[in-house]
Amino acid sequence: MKNSKLPEQQIVTCFHCGENCDGVQFLVDDRNFCCQGCKLVYEVLSENDLCSYYELGAYPGDSQKAKVGSANRFDYLNDLETQLNLLDFQNEHESHVTFFIPIIHCASCIWLLENLYHVHSGILSSRVDFVKKKVQIKFLNDKINLKELVHLLSTIGYEPKISLSNLEQKASTAYDKRTIKRLAVAGFCFGNMMLFSVPEYFSEAKFIDQGFRGLFSYLNVVLAIPVVSYAASDYYLSAWNAIKQRRINMDVPIVLGIISLFFYSLWEIFANDQAGFMDSLGGLLFFLLLGKFYQQKTFATLEFDRDYKSYFPIAVTIMSHNREEVIPLSKLQVGDVILVRDEELIPADALLLSPQANVDYSFITGEEIPVIKQKGELIYAGGRQKGEPILLTIQKSPSQGYLTDLWNHESFAKNKDRLLEPLASKISGVFTWVVLVIAFASFAYWSFFDFSVAVKTFASVLIVACPCALAMSTPFTLGNTLRIFGKCKFYLKNASVIERMALIDTVVFDKTGTLTDPANAKITYYGESLSTETLAILKSMVERSTHPLSNRINYWLGLQDRIVLEHVEEIKGGGIEAIFKGQVIRVGSSEFTGYRSTVESEGGNLVYLTIEELEIGYFHIESGLRSSAEHVVKSLKSDYQLHVLSGDYSHEQSSLEEKLGEGISFNFKRGPSDKLSYIKNLNISRHTLMIGDGLNDAGALQESEVGVAVSDRVRHFSPASDAILDSDVFGMIPAFLGFAKSSRLIIKASFILSFLYNAVGLSLAVQGLLSPVICAILMPLSSISVVVFTSLATNAVAWRRGLFNPKPS
Repeated sequence: MKNSKLPEQQIVTCFHCGENCDGVQFLVDDRNFCCQGCKLVYEVLSENDLCSYYELGAYPGDSQKAKVGSANRFDYLNDLETQLNLLDFQNEHESHVTFFIPIIHCASCIWLLENLYHVHSGILSSRVDFVKKKVQIKFLNDKINLKELVHLLSTIGYEPKISLSNLEQKASTAYDKRTIKRLAVAGFCFGNMMLFSVPEYFSEAKFIDQGFRGLFSYLNVVLAIPVVSYAASDYYLSAWNAIKQRRINMDVPIVLGIISLFFYSLWEIFANDQAGFMDSLGGLLFFLLLGKFYQQKTFATLEFDRDYKSYFPIAVTIMSHNREEVIPLSKLQVGDVILVRDEELIPADALLLSPQANVDYSFITGEEIPVIKQKGELIYAGGRQKGEPILLTIQKSPSQGYLTDLWNHESFAKNKDRLLEPLASKISGVFTWVVLVIAFASFAYWSFFDFSVAVKTFASVLIVACPCALAMSTPFTLGNTLRIFGKCKFYLKNASVIERMALIDTVVFDKTGTLTDPANAKITYYGESLSTETLAILKSMVERSTHPLSNRINYWLGLQDRIVLEHVEEIKGGGIEAIFKGQVIRVGSSEFTGYRSTVESEGGNLVYLTIEELEIGYFHIESGLRSSAEHVVKSLKSDYQLHVLSGDYSHEQSSLEEKLGEGISFNFKRGPSDKLSYIKNLNISRHTLMIGDGLNDAGALQESEVGVAVSDRVRHFSPASDAILDSDVFGMIPAFLGFAKSSRLIIKASFILSFLYNAVGLSLAVQGLLSPVICAILMPLSSISVVVFTSLATNAVAWRRGLFNPKPS
C-alpha cells in the first residue's frame, strides 16, 4: 500500500465505490481506493477469491467518504428508545440485532456479511438468513455502537431497511424482484420473437417477401441479446461459482444449452441465411424463469419448518387479580404482569417487578453465569430465570421469531446423518454429470447426420433433465408433514426431526408427568398438623418448581397465601430447600430431607417435609396414568423397544407392569445425569426417542436422537428438545411415528417419480423428438408434479391416520 499525492487535474476514482480519490489514494493490486474502509473490504474479498462481487456493477460498493458527510441521517439510532425497539439483546458487554437487507442475493453477499468481523474488530459474529434476507449481528458495545454498525453496513453496500413503524408487524411475503424483472424482459422479447418468426412458422404459405424474413431474423438477434445477457445472468453466476468451487450444479447444463443455442443460431442466421432458434431461446429463458418464480412463490407460501412458529406452543402465566392464569403467548400484551418460575424462559422484553432476579442468558451469549438483575431493570427475551419465581411486566410484544431462533440455535443441533435431503443433493450432483455425458454423446452422434439436429438435441437434453424436482421432493414433503403435525398440536423444531423420527427403533418414557397425569393424582398428607405459616412456606417453595410432584402439591394447596423466604434452592433429583427465620426447611426425597422413619407404601410417590432436620410429615402422591397411556404403550410394543425411566422408587413397578404389560424395561431412582447416561448407552446400538417433561429431563432429551417434551399447559420452552407435544394429543404418538415413516416413503416414491420423468424426457430428447422450448415447459412442470404428488400423498396418509381430526387423549 502507498500514500501519494496525485498530479493536479488527474482524476482517479475508487475501484470499490467510484468516488474521486481527492488527491490521496490507497493503492492495492494496481487498483485505487479512496479510503481505508473501501480498501479493507476489497482486501477481505480478494483474500477469499470473491472479487466477482465487482462484476455486479462498475462500482458496487457505496462511498464511505460520501456517507461520512451524510452520516447524520443515522443519528436517530443514538436514541435509547429506538435502540430498545431494534435490539434483540443487550448487556454491558455486547448487543445483538437483526437487520432486513433486501439487497442480499448471492454467495458473495452471504460470505461478506458473515465475515464482518474481518471488516471491524467490534463485530463478534454475524449470520445470514438468505431466504428472509436477514442478518443477525453480535457486536461489542465498547468498540462499535448501533449507529456505527448501520453506517458500516451502508459503506459496503448493504444498508439495512429500518422501518420502526413496522417493527411489531409481520413482514409480508416478498418475492425476488430481480427474478420478476428478468421474467418480464424474457416474456417481452419472447412474445415479439414469436411475432417475427410467424413467416417461418408458415413458410410454405409464402405470404411475405424473402427480404423481410432476413430482417425479422436480425430483429430476433437484437431481442435475444437482452435475454441472453440479462435474463439469464443468474444462471451464469450460479454456474461460474459452482465451477470455481470445483463442483457441478444443475445450472451448468442449462448455461451450456443457452450458449449452444445462441451461438449456433447466430451462425445459422449470418452464415447460412437461416432462421435459427432465437425464438426457442427466448421461450427457453421465459419458461425457466417462470418455473423459478413459481418455486420461489411456493417456498414463500409454505415456509416449511419456519411455518411452525405460527403454532408455537409456548404459553405464559399471567397474574390477574392476584390469581394465576395460563394464556397462549399470542395473547400476551404490553403491560401484562407475568410470573416466571425457576428454569422457565422469559418470553418477551420486560421490566422486573420483584426485588431481584438471576437470569441465565446462556442461550443468547453462551455465558452460563447468571446475571443478577434488580427491580426496575430491563430483562430481555430468551433469558432463563434461575431461582425463586419473579414478576415481570411486559414492555415489548413477544417475538416468536426470536424464540424460534433460540430453539434452532446451532448449540442444540444434532447429528443429521442418514437423512434424505443430503442424499438427494448427492444424487443431483451425480445426475448432472450423467446428463452432461448423455448430452455430449448425443451431440457427437447426431453430428454425423444433421448438425442442426445435433445442436437441438444437445440443448434439449441439457434442459429437459431436472434434478431440481429430485431436490424439491424432500423439503416439500417434510414441509407439509410439519404443517400437519402443527395442526395436531405436535410442534417440531424443524423438518429434519421428521426424518430422524422415521428411523427410531427405541422409545424411552419418563414416568412422572409423562406416562402419569397430574390431573389423576391423589394426594394424602400424613404427619403433624400444618400451621397456616407452614402452609404458606410450603406454598412459596413448591410454586417456584416445575417438577410434576411439586406442581401436584401446589395444586393441593390451592389459593394458600405465600410468604417471603430468605433463600430458596431446588436440587435436581433431590428436592427444594428454603430458609425462613434462620430455619432450614426441606421438601423432597428421604435422602435429601434426612427423613429416617420407615414409611410403608404399596404404590405412589412419597414427598417428605422436614424443618431443621425434624420430621414433620410426608405426602403420599398416587400417580394416575394418563387415560391414553395404556393404548400408546401397547400400540408401540410390536414395533419399538420400550423403556421407562423415573427418579422415584420402584414401589410402583408392579402396578405399572400390570397396567402396561410385560416387555418394558423399567429403571427407577434415575436422576437427571443418570437418565442422560442411560440414553447415551442406548444410542450406541439403537435409535432413541425420549419423551419427557422438558425440564428435569433436558439432558436426556438433548442426548436422544429425538427428544419430545410433553406439556400439560404448553408453558415450558426447552431448546434441548426437538419437539413439544401438547398432552391433549398424547394418545396420538403411535400415529405421529407412523406418519413420519410414511413421509419418508413418500419422499422415496417422489424420487422414483422424478427418475421416471427424467428417463422419459431424456430418451425423447436424444432422439431429437423434443424442441428446447418444449423442454423448457416440461422442466417446471416436473417441479409442479412433485409438489402436487407430495402434497396429495401426505394429506391422504394424514387423513387415513386420523391426523386431520385429532381427538384429545
